[in-house]
Amino acid sequence: MKGTLYIVSTPIGNLEDITSRALRVLKEVDVIAAEDTRHSLKLLTHYGISKPLVSYWGEKEKVKSTEILKKLNSGQTIALISDAGTPGISDPGSVLIKKALEEGIRVASIPGASALIAALSISGLSTEKFTFIGFLPVKHSQRQKVLKDLSLEQRTLVFYEAPHRILEALSDMKEILGERKITIVKEITKVHEEVFRGSISEILSRIEETTIAGEYVIVVEGRTGERRLTSDDALSEVDALMKKGLGRKEAVRKIAQAYGLSKKELYDRSLTRE
Repeated sequence: MKGTLYIVSTPIGNLEDITSRALRVLKEVDVIAAEDTRHSLKLLTHYGISKPLVSYWGEKEKVKSTEILKKLNSGQTIALISDAGTPGISDPGSVLIKKALEEGIRVASIPGASALIAALSISGLSTEKFTFIGFLPVKHSQRQKVLKDLSLEQRTLVFYEAPHRILEALSDMKEILGERKITIVKEITKVHEEVFRGSISEILSRIEETTIAGEYVIVVEGRTGERRLTSDDALSEVDALMKKGLGRKEAVRKIAQAYGLSKKELYDRSLTRE
């Protein structure tokens, strides 16, 4: 009989933010697969948990997945944990999870702390509809392209960002998304947690004056304003996106979706304008 792979969420900062169920599973499994065994030992030692550990971080994930799958197929139970939060969500783990499912192994979720949900809940921005982007691309041109693609998104946007890129990311957001409301949470749930609320320009100025360190969660207001617009207005927005580098079909799709228009009609009209 095959074992079970448990996807266990661990604290994102404060070690108290772990469920009793997660602790029980970590104590009962045969093996714990950790993104970084040295980091995870701090948590396990804190709760008096001693189990065989397997590391699967970075490039090791594909190789280590084979080793872990053998253990699962032999009947062993394994808990998969990352350095913080849930494996597979802006963290390693998705490769192993996919392979386990393909081999008919039971995969069970042991939910817990989530930086994106925690930050969204205290942002003061709309939580009815939101989209999680995760980390923006490192390269400036690629980062700007992603932001341009998101510029018409009306749902609240949630990003993760590293300290050495936070100023660049905010500068690009200011340029492309304009003066929207944002909330930034620095070091969420940790001792030096800070929350910044205001416009993109205001927060950019404030961040520049603080000590930049730790991980950041950025919550950005979605595109606001009147949804109804004339056909000429819609075509002008299509032209604007195409000038920024989007192909005609993609530009038409975004505008049509944002304003509830017919993609075919808008596409046909965009061709006749040339």
